[in-house]
Amino acid sequence: MYRNILVPIDLAHGDVGEHILKLARHVGGPDAKITILTVMDDIPAFVAAQIPEEVVRTHQADVRDSLSALVRSTGTGATVAIRKGNPGTVILDEAEKIGADAIFLGSHRPDYRDYLIGSTAARVVRHAQCSVVVDRSMV
Repeated sequence: MYRNILVPIDLAHGDVGEHILKLARHVGGPDAKITILTVMDDIPAFVAAQIPEEVVRTHQADVRDSLSALVRSTGTGATVAIRKGNPGTVILDEAEKIGADAIFLGSHRPDYRDYLIGSTAARVVRHAQCSVVVDRSMV
């Protein structure tokens, strides 16, 4: 059904990433192209000036290694992408850039904060130009 799937993953949410990646492979089938995306927040310039460049490079390498390990452990053969910026905006931009026909993402159950500022998943659902599958079975 879906042939080009974007799977945004927040490494801080543990098993949710593994579950949603396996779900994307299951639904997309063996021929679907899957891209996993992690969005790193931009560091304000006044803070970035105080962080040694080597620390930033090491952190980015650690994130890439974690994503690559996730791909290996799930056997999905996904491509890894790391971007910086606002998660909702970056996810939508990346989906358009790669021509995704679906975005699969895990989401927490909404709480009072989401009614005030909204969740990333809600922004993606409202603004995506492709199908969005939101899975809450792990939360």
